[in-house]
Amino acid sequence: MNSDSKINILFVCMGNICRSPTAEGVFRKLLADRAPHLDVEVASAGTHAYHVGEPPDQRAMQAAAERGFDLSSIRARRVEASDFEKFNFVLAMDEDNFQLLIEACPEALRPRVGMFLDFHANPPGRNVPDPYYGSTHGFEHVLDLVEGASLGLIDELEKRGR
Repeated sequence: MNSDSKINILFVCMGNICRSPTAEGVFRKLLADRAPHLDVEVASAGTHAYHVGEPPDQRAMQAAAERGFDLSSIRARRVEASDFEKFNFVLAMDEDNFQLLIEACPEALRPRVGMFLDFHANPPGRNVPDPYYGSTHGFEHVLDLVEGASLGLIDELEKRGR
């Protein structure tokens, strides 16, 4: 279990090569820029093992780099049972992955599982759409959503004094 002062956040999508590594990289940088005093550990994972060990999608890395976010050190991994104990926030990118997380999570820890866009001030819904099969515009849209939700999550952590 983590200490009272440290917050651990896990961002989750299906394969951990587009949305969740983007959320990890964006959140990490925005946190360092806006609230470096907060003791937060950030990671990402996928509900499926399609891409374990692989870097993020090249299009995701390129779109993020153009906005000053570096995803190059991130490698895909699958959600593990121990993640529900370790992470205070297990944040799904969409409803499908949220349901998979809820089903895998011990009942007592289910309050830790949530939707990332619930932290966005003006979400266009609850799902960060998967850009994998679309154009580069989809990766830009993911960045827009992730930046907004990241700022909202940082605000929430600040309110909690963490």
